[in-house]
Amino acid sequence: MADPVSSVAYAIEAALRALHGDLGLLLVTMGLVVAIIGVIIVNYQQLVARYPQGGGAAAAAGEAFGEAWAFIPIGALIVDFVLTIAISVSAGSSAVIAYIPGLADWRIPLALGLLVFVAVITWFGHLGRTLFAVLTMLFIIGGTIVIIDGFTTGTAHAAITDHADRAPVLAVALAFPVAMALATGVEAPSSAIAQLGQLDDRGRRRFGRITLWLTLGVVGGLTLGLTAAAVHLHIGVPGTDSTQLADLAQAATSPAVYAFFQAATALLLLSAASSSFQAGPGLLKALARYIDATGREGGILPAVLGHTNTHHTPYWGVAVFTTVSAAVTVAADGQDQRLVLFYAVAVFVSFLTGLIAMAHFSHQDRQRKWLTVNLFGATVVTFTLIVNLARGEPLASLAAALLLAALLYWGWTRAGRPRGIAHATIEAEAA
Repeated sequence: MADPVSSVAYAIEAALRALHGDLGLLLVTMGLVVAIIGVIIVNYQQLVARYPQGGGAAAAAGEAFGEAWAFIPIGALIVDFVLTIAISVSAGSSAVIAYIPGLADWRIPLALGLLVFVAVITWFGHLGRTLFAVLTMLFIIGGTIVIIDGFTTGTAHAAITDHADRAPVLAVALAFPVAMALATGVEAPSSAIAQLGQLDDRGRRRFGRITLWLTLGVVGGLTLGLTAAAVHLHIGVPGTDSTQLADLAQAATSPAVYAFFQAATALLLLSAASSSFQAGPGLLKALARYIDATGREGGILPAVLGHTNTHHTPYWGVAVFTTVSAAVTVAADGQDQRLVLFYAVAVFVSFLTGLIAMAHFSHQDRQRKWLTVNLFGATVVTFTLIVNLARGEPLASLAAALLLAALLYWGWTRAGRPRGIAHATIEAEAA
């Protein structure tokens, strides 16, 4: 849950900025975001039921339309992993700077230092993952305290900072796609259940479904609670060297809890970066060295990406993600809010592919109710993509995902189009 939970740290502020500071529409906007995440999760319930051994959107697209189509969600996921790392370390540096403003001039070195730190911890495999899982729990505890204190002992600011310059319905319609960065990571259980080799298909289905709804409950509860507390205390758009959540925690609770919350926020964001440092190189490893449907070992990426250390970490893959993520972080000046729009695009390409594939299966199986749910979900995801892409710069995320898909397809054809490539995400998790 580290990825979607960590998005709380910047998605609420991203929505407020898109609303031009209108706190009066913030809770409605975030409520709509959480509702849409619920729609996506309902669809992924069906996907988990169909693929209890994992695979997610890539497996669904490959089965529905042919294996070549699996490269679209795979390419989108690789871009998403890079952006998760970049935005997480950038937001982590923002959390530190909000508490220690004197570090503002060191924003980029700080973000890069955090990135290298996570990469090094990732080197130790699941030991590092366990550490960051504990950090996720600390943020949930800290966030809960801030929400409670915000409504009991918090000190309200003097006034709301600004108001949207559009009609309320239009303002919300244009703002919520930006805040859909909150949805990144909610699909993870559909692939991560591949790790549960000790369970049968029925057990993995149950575990995956429970985890999906727990993710919605935790992420939705924290998001709506923190949003409501921010509205209650009139916490508007933050200053240059602060964040909305930092301003909220400072106004809502004691100095000691404020310090704890900022530390927990920064560490949670590193946890999200860690999850992508685990998944991304693992996926590259699976594409470089996997067993196809006929039992033959093959690969469509350089074999070096499949090399691992004693902790089973594909170290060259870690090096690739470290380098690319560092470049993205520097290009964004270490500012997480500059990356939110790009971030909200890549994973929605994967969502859309998976939902269209599930709609195909529902139509094929004559399941009209599920077909309606699938098409509704696909429509919402498409609208979100269109609104974000219309802003111009996020087109770079789409272009990167499609370029990666094309390069992987080219490697696949050169390797003789081996069968089973759609299940690379399963091998990445199972490994």
